[in-house]
Amino acid sequence: MTLNAELRTFYEARQQQIPAEVREIMQQAGAELAASGQADHALATGAQAPDFTLPTATGATSTLSELLTHGPVVLTFYRGAWCPYCNIALRSLQQHHDAITERGAQLIAVSPQIPDESLSLAEKHALTFDVLSDIGSAIAKSYGLAFDLPDDLAAVYDKLGFDLQHVNGGHARTLPLPATYVIDRTGTIRWAFVTADYTQRAEPADLLGALDSLG
Repeated sequence: MTLNAELRTFYEARQQQIPAEVREIMQQAGAELAASGQADHALATGAQAPDFTLPTATGATSTLSELLTHGPVVLTFYRGAWCPYCNIALRSLQQHHDAITERGAQLIAVSPQIPDESLSLAEKHALTFDVLSDIGSAIAKSYGLAFDLPDDLAAVYDKLGFDLQHVNGGHARTLPLPATYVIDRTGTIRWAFVTADYTQRAEPADLLGALDSLG
């Protein structure tokens, strides 16, 4: 089963568990975000990837330009450990981590969560790649991915107990669009997947193909 087929199966099962009024709010917010065209204006293939230094879950720091001296980087942005779609996608990336490293690339994941939340996520899913904390989403913004939740959806997330105020270090309303980039050693984005639909993610097979095309 492909990753997006797994995500779709989860989505359909999940919809049956969510009250109709909550589904309506979620669907309306999703439609408005898609209509905004933000995904189309995020950084895409051919752009220069903005450099950054972010804290890892274990208290170290990771700098994109330093990672690129060792080879290409697969950079993926996710919403947080509270998002089940993100967890499914990260587990899938972990399953393909060896295939990524065999191609000489490094995988890093970025979310607006505080490091403690990232550490809990990494331990829970036995992730062997770094998960970085972009508190306040400044890096996501530089890639054109950061957006603010509408009031009604933010209220829904509060009621669901996600506590984004805490896990995002006081920046409860700002999240990144799901995105995955393959960045070559020159810092050029050679492949990009960006979507306004948080129930869809980059297929690992596609990003592996992008790595293969780097030569």
